Amino acid sequence: MEIFEALAEPNRRQILTLLNEGERSAGELVHALSLSQPGVSKHLKVLREAGLVSVRGDAQRRLYSLRPEALAELDQWLAPFRRFWSGRLDALQRHLDTES
Repeated sequence: MEIFEALAEPNRRQILTLLNEGERSAGELVHALSLSQPGVSKHLKVLREAGLVSVRGDAQRRLYSLRPEALAELDQWLAPFRRFWSGRLDALQRHLDTES
């Protein structure tokens, strides 16, 4: 699955936001998101297949974390679009400054 397909689903984006704070178990994600265990597991599988998260075993638990490499690729792809928005936001700021 492509990164963008994985990111299209809001619960997956929430999982990434939580993992941005640090490594978490599936159970912690279930509790934080108020989703079912099978639902979280399916989302984690999609995120793993897209290369956005990694998993490691820790005794009886599986711990999930972000994969910075995949996020760096995404950031690189977004860079040209960021310049577009930056210019628009700068123009908006200039307009607001003249209105004050």
